[in-house]
Amino acid sequence: MSGAEIGLAVSVFLACAVEAIEALTIVLAVGATRSWTWALGGLGAAIVTLTVLVIALGPAIASLPIDVLRVVVGGLLLIFGLQWLSKAILRSTGLKAKHDESQVYKHEIEAARAAGERHTGFDAYSFAISFKGVLLEGLEVVFIVLTFGANQHRVSLAAGAAGIAVLAVTVAGFAVRAPLAQVPENTLKFAVGVMLTSFGMFWAVEGAGTQWPGGEAALLVIIPGVLAAASTLIGPIRHATMRRGMHTASGDQLGTKHPRTRPAPGKGVTRMLALPRAVGEFIAGDDWRTAIGVILALVLTALVAEEGATAWWIMPAAVLGLLALSARRAARR
Repeated sequence: MSGAEIGLAVSVFLACAVEAIEALTIVLAVGATRSWTWALGGLGAAIVTLTVLVIALGPAIASLPIDVLRVVVGGLLLIFGLQWLSKAILRSTGLKAKHDESQVYKHEIEAARAAGERHTGFDAYSFAISFKGVLLEGLEVVFIVLTFGANQHRVSLAAGAAGIAVLAVTVAGFAVRAPLAQVPENTLKFAVGVMLTSFGMFWAVEGAGTQWPGGEAALLVIIPGVLAAASTLIGPIRHATMRRGMHTASGDQLGTKHPRTRPAPGKGVTRMLALPRAVGEFIAGDDWRTAIGVILALVLTALVAEEGATAWWIMPAAVLGLLALSARRAARR
């Protein structure tokens, strides 16, 4: 197994483990409060749906030309990875609350109890909440499996790593019948962000028509480099935030921004925009500027490479700048 394949398997395993922990918390809360039978039924239905998606979309994505596949996959992974990293940096600085599975578990239990008395027979609430929670978290698993696997033509390897991660989390969760709050989930998210960004950058540059010095060995520098860059941003952002907080407390007049209000669209317009909006939010998340920045960096890399000049350095520079800007904007918000 090559270094890229090992990195693929580890990245998919970690990312899928994070999503599985979050989905498992929902299933455990609903099952313990209302109905294990229908909570597990929703879990099973969601897993079947996700499996069908992988089987249906995997061959189609893998059949794309390799350069097109690397550009598309690399760009999407970069957009995802940079957002994961930005949020991880904010959690490390204390500007964003760390994900607490115990609190999520309590919230889901309260919601399940507030849903009304459970009757015998089919429990629609348990089935629907379990199915929806697992499906939404699982869609990111499907995305990661398909992008990593198709790019290396190893969808089976990626699917196997995802399956092992989901099975391990499920067995552990049902063994203790409690959320896996002791798992360092936020550290895992930081690691996943580093891996997604690193592999996305590596594949996107190659797909844009240029080569990394050393080929796959460049990943041994890219991954530590991304980790170091993200870690370096934590201190300055924390320091700047503390200074701004001190100025505010001492009486500086800082303008308060209020969100702009827009007239609510009609029901028909809302329904028409629902699907495109959901797709856009899934891809670009809550930072569309980063998505645009990644696209522009890819275009610039391709143009410079077409002229025969060295172009691999453009993407690392762009990633560092986009990560810093994204974290700074989020910190200001």
